[in-house]
Amino acid sequence: MDNRSEVSEFLTSRRANLTPEQVGLPTGTNRRVKGLRRNEVATLAGVSIEYYTRIERGAISGVSPEILDALAKALQLDDAERAHLFDLAQAASPVARPPRRRNPKTWMAHQSLQWVLDAVTAGPAFVRNGRMDILAVNHLARAFYKDVFDMPGQPPNIARYTFLDPRAHDFYPDWEFFAEVTVAILRTEASRDPHNKELHDLIGELSTRSDDFRRRWSAHNVRHHGAGSKTFHHPVVGEITLAYEGLEMAAEPGLTLTVYAAEPDSSSEQALRLLASWAATEYGVRASLAAKEATDH
Repeated sequence: MDNRSEVSEFLTSRRANLTPEQVGLPTGTNRRVKGLRRNEVATLAGVSIEYYTRIERGAISGVSPEILDALAKALQLDDAERAHLFDLAQAASPVARPPRRRNPKTWMAHQSLQWVLDAVTAGPAFVRNGRMDILAVNHLARAFYKDVFDMPGQPPNIARYTFLDPRAHDFYPDWEFFAEVTVAILRTEASRDPHNKELHDLIGELSTRSDDFRRRWSAHNVRHHGAGSKTFHHPVVGEITLAYEGLEMAAEPGLTLTVYAAEPDSSSEQALRLLASWAATEYGVRASLAAKEATDH
């Protein structure tokens, strides 16, 4: 992706989201732009209009953290948007160090990590990267995301499922919300790792094949996705509401361990138990058949 275009489009979109009233400026007359003018952002940030214009046109390399922070405050950026702005500036630096990448097709969870995942028996637990590839799972996560794993191609990818598989509209009762979150996660990752070819290929594929994705991508929204609750409609057990926690893995930078859990004594907890029983039968039978075939050959 073109860093200068990313910077320009992001700052322009954030400026368009603010009104003079929101930042304590008079509305005035004959406003020909949506949101704030460049000179208004410059005034709020304490920089010259010429300097801000250069930044908004993409010349962000070498801009000090103090100026970036002033722009973030002037544009009322939230934590995720502020981090995104700093990531864009870091990516523009001539001495920026590219993050360590893993090939999602060949990366394997080390044994102790798989033990940790398998130790989580009451809810789905899985590891994903910023591209939203599912890289490692426990049995419940494999059953929970059964449709994602049923899609052709490897590794299984939540973003591709969300926008390219019609079953996602049933799995996510509030599909619009999940679609927005998915795009925001990918946009955030794109600024952190701007030279990741696999990520660029995925974004290109989704932009080509999905009007919904392309429209949302152009909004330049970003998001931190750490904790909360979501409601799903699983094809085996029906509606289920789960809390989730996403944990950045210190030993594997760029990867996130996510664990889902149901409220104790709730219908969702019962649904998870039913799903666990189904998974034991479904995947236990498959494993037995695979073992038998291997023995026969």
